[in-house]
Amino acid sequence: MDHQPNMCGGTSVRPPAWIWAPHNRRRAFTLIELMSVVIILGIAVALGYPKYLDNVTRARNARATGELENINAELVGYHSTHQAFPPSLADIGRANLLDPWGNPYRYLSFATVRVNARGMPQGSRRDRFMVPINTYYDLYSMGKNGTTSVPLNSGEGRDDIIVARDGGFIGLAWKF
Repeated sequence: MDHQPNMCGGTSVRPPAWIWAPHNRRRAFTLIELMSVVIILGIAVALGYPKYLDNVTRARNARATGELENINAELVGYHSTHQAFPPSLADIGRANLLDPWGNPYRYLSFATVRVNARGMPQGSRRDRFMVPINTYYDLYSMGKNGTTSVPLNSGEGRDDIIVARDGGFIGLAWKF
């Protein structure tokens, strides 16, 4: 035993070191602490995941818009060389190009389709007033849901990424 002087002038007996020294064993987390961490992480994921999905959708829309701008420029270049728009995207080397959702881009040259009784190309995309959105061709991605319809204001066509006004507008159909 260790004898050390104390404040009163006497000596005190100190217990052996193995009694008061810190133990070398590790402390574990309690179940409450672990559950608290799991709950906090769950709340963080629940709050952050929808924002993550929104950012992924925006990035895919931006990629599709950029690719449609490039295809549109190639179509205009083809027209300036051949004085006509190509019958298909294969003629400009874009037949196998897929949009960010894995679907092929849609192209319809009005020179290759019939016109209806009102003089409008059959199958052409139309705005909410049922007026064709382009003069020479339609070019678009079917968007996130992978489906489309002729009028842009339908539920199936609102998420499409379109080229409208003969290239003057490229973006989401619901914004047109």
